[in-house]
Amino acid sequence: MDQQSFEQLKKRFQEVDTKEKIEIYAFTQGLTQEQYKQLLKLFPLEHLPKLEAALR
Repeated sequence: MDQQSFEQLKKRFQEVDTKEKIEIYAFTQGLTQEQYKQLLKLFPLEHLPKLEAALR
């Protein structure tokens, strides 16, 4: 994903609830490994098990 689009996605990711964060993380296509890492840093750690379950 190009940097401008990713920055918009990242801003949205910061503003939405955990359920939508999971949907964005799990279903957005075209992200690089580094972009996934950046989103993961913004994800609330207490909800990490929910993200892991969604990725299975």
